[in-house]
Amino acid sequence: MLLLLAGLICGSAAAAKGRRLGVLEFAPCTLSSPGLPLTVPAQCTTVSVPEDHDRPDGRHIELALGWVPSAARKPEPDPVFMLAGGPGQSARESYAALSPAFREVLRRRHVMLLDQRGAGPGSPLDCGASAEPAAAADAASPEAARAEAQRCLEQLDADPRLYTTSDAVQDLETVRVRLGLERIDLLGISYGTRVALEYLRRHPTRVRAMVLDGVVPPELVLGAEHARNLEQAIDAQLARCAEDAVCARRYAAPRETLGRLLADLRREPRLVRYQDPRTAAPREDLLTADLVVGVLRLYAYAPQLAAMLPMTIARAASGEAELLMAQARMIQDLVGEQISIGLQLSVSCAEDAPLLVPSPDDSQTLLGSGFVETIRAACEIWPRGRMPADFHAPVASDAPALLLSGELDPVTPPRYGEQVLRHLPNGRHLVARGQGHNVMSAGCMPRLIADFIDSADAHALDAGCLERLIETPPFSGAYGWEP
Repeated sequence: MLLLLAGLICGSAAAAKGRRLGVLEFAPCTLSSPGLPLTVPAQCTTVSVPEDHDRPDGRHIELALGWVPSAARKPEPDPVFMLAGGPGQSARESYAALSPAFREVLRRRHVMLLDQRGAGPGSPLDCGASAEPAAAADAASPEAARAEAQRCLEQLDADPRLYTTSDAVQDLETVRVRLGLERIDLLGISYGTRVALEYLRRHPTRVRAMVLDGVVPPELVLGAEHARNLEQAIDAQLARCAEDAVCARRYAAPRETLGRLLADLRREPRLVRYQDPRTAAPREDLLTADLVVGVLRLYAYAPQLAAMLPMTIARAASGEAELLMAQARMIQDLVGEQISIGLQLSVSCAEDAPLLVPSPDDSQTLLGSGFVETIRAACEIWPRGRMPADFHAPVASDAPALLLSGELDPVTPPRYGEQVLRHLPNGRHLVARGQGHNVMSAGCMPRLIADFIDSADAHALDAGCLERLIETPPFSGAYGWEP
């Protein structure tokens, strides 16, 4: 405990004054995550890069770069770059919420946080939060999607065609050079795994080791399997109610109850009076089937939240929809604060939308074909960037890699990790039992990540500690679980 405390004090002191790394000058800053009372002392700077890498003498943009210094007196020369998800999340804004997962890494290495071009407040693609509820955005009509894309586009002073994954990879390489680093370690989260794999493809000698949490295979067209993946995750999570005596007695069959609730709301949406969960102010909004599916989808990411679903669904079906409406409002606010709509569209329209085709099999799922249809509609408006011919080809490499998946992940299920692992002979795939999307903070995973980065040998890890992960049972009532 004393050694840990000393390390934290040293790390905080190191971040208290400006520092230099490579040719870049940093200044003290504080990192925070929207909606969370967590802050992390760090060093921050900006890096000027061409908006169009093919025209280095043209317009330049500023990339936000954060540096969380290691507690070591002589850190290892290869820092860990955290690559955020989305697409559209800021690495600097995401870090505070994830910082416990980096505690062990920071004992020996710096952590670098490069906001992808177009991410973060004040970025060139910052067009403000949508007026549409974020929880229902996936199921919005194609007309609403076109209108939202047009609204965003009219506010920009940037060329959206130049904000793709390929552009971000070139930015990362530019930053590596300016920091004077020979090699780096990558930790990609969700969409960030696509960035990590593409960087490995283009700059294979610069990656020392790589962690992929919530793996996106390069072959995958993002969005094509969202409906299928969500259906499987929700079925698995709600089925746990039947296995829990209290849940089964109180909430019977939540999947069937959900079906009745959605059918009722499709016939006639309900006006619900409730208390805003963030301001406590009274509100009145319309509860729709799309809004319910939006809550289901985002709560399925975390089993601790999915544990609330049987109770929440049962209450809403019986006419007590205040809790569900408050949850939808909270999701709307938090997701709207964390995702850059412009960056999401620039990436999706260049790399995925041209290959997205609605599947007839999705028509009977919770999500349906709404996600595919809205993305395709928005991309009719949004300017489309370029994509390399081999962008969706598998990435084959001997680089050491540790792949992480959650058993119940509703967006990047474990089969995606297995697909990528086939081309990484020095890789290993760990599946966290009972967990959802992004598992780097679960149980002993932070220590395993640090051990892997130190050794660059995934096969040598003793991952037996993951067997101690406890699956989250469904809520038995408003106060959580039975004693």
